[in-house]
Amino acid sequence: MPNSNLLLSRLPPPTGRVDIVERKGRGHPDTICDAMAEALSRRLCVYYRETFGTVLHHNVDKALLRGGSAKPAFGGGEVTAPMDIYLAGRAVDRVGTDRIPLDDLVMESARSWLVDNLPGLDPDRHVRIHNLLRPGSVDLVDVFERVQDSVPRANDTSVGVGYAPLNALERLVLRTEQCLTDRTRIDASPARGEDVKIMGLRSDNKTRLTIACAMIDRYLNDPADYEAERSLILTDVRTVAHDLGHADVEITVNAADEPQSGSYYLTVTGTSAESGDDGQVGRGNRANGLITPYRPMTLEAAAGKNPVNHVGKLYTATALRLSQALVDELEEVGAADCFLVSQIGRPITEPWLMDIRLSTAGDLPPDALRSRIEEIGARHLASIPHLLDEFIEGKIDLF
Repeated sequence: MPNSNLLLSRLPPPTGRVDIVERKGRGHPDTICDAMAEALSRRLCVYYRETFGTVLHHNVDKALLRGGSAKPAFGGGEVTAPMDIYLAGRAVDRVGTDRIPLDDLVMESARSWLVDNLPGLDPDRHVRIHNLLRPGSVDLVDVFERVQDSVPRANDTSVGVGYAPLNALERLVLRTEQCLTDRTRIDASPARGEDVKIMGLRSDNKTRLTIACAMIDRYLNDPADYEAERSLILTDVRTVAHDLGHADVEITVNAADEPQSGSYYLTVTGTSAESGDDGQVGRGNRANGLITPYRPMTLEAAAGKNPVNHVGKLYTATALRLSQALVDELEEVGAADCFLVSQIGRPITEPWLMDIRLSTAGDLPPDALRSRIEEIGARHLASIPHLLDEFIEGKIDLF
């Protein structure tokens, strides 16, 4: 990579007083949309490869969830109108005389993800899936098919952003949601739905968590059962916080509850999508699983983009990995931010710009590490074409 494409600078110290971190669990409507889009991309990749020997052009990164209607009640309620999930984007629908069964692939991928991840929801009764895919535009398909020395050309001008390491609040929010939606814990406490949302706030030295956890009504007979489950959630979160070294965390669970009026966060299916809460791709967690307004972020929605040459996806994953590698491999580096900018038509291994900002020990200038950073950067850029299999196998998290 030419030196002119690499910018190095010092990472400013954090301002320190306030930090805000959010995470949406897999049952949140926005996360469902991300997951639906990525599941469809993976299913298309597998079908294209098995049928034609290669992954064909697609970008299915547009998804919208329109919430349904429900009447939850202690002991069990009902879904009165199903939610609608609209999957839109572009995908090759025929090769020669062979027509690709996009309707079937859309339904298969969506239903499979719902069954595997939202056991409280019946995909046959509670959800309607709508296929809105169309063939790709000629110019983007042409860019997709261009290859130079086995390296695809970028099909967009975009930016991927990553940073490392996670700070204390970020680790707490991430681990808390993972704990609450862990399949083993949900099996032991089936009243907990997968629609969990956590907002973490640190102000000076005080850390607070506000947690929304959808409860499944048929496992709770009355308000006493609900309060018992809420207490178990508090206990689990306190354990996570203690294990991560947080001695004093203020925790609120389901803050909108009003027991005096009989208002509780009850659902029939474990997701608020059943009753009017809507979702959309790209409105939830960034690729590191968090929403971090005090950190560098991009509005790029990586889920559903093709994993061959869409840099909005490839550069996002690479920027995260490169940031972590710089921290892990260079003992002088305490933290790193990475920005990878693409230009449509360039080889995906040659970003238009790579901007790296470092926190280094003492007063060491980042340029003193240039040669080693170039080596690490070149290694990660060269590996971009090999991310394809990891994406298809679901080994790279995007939300």
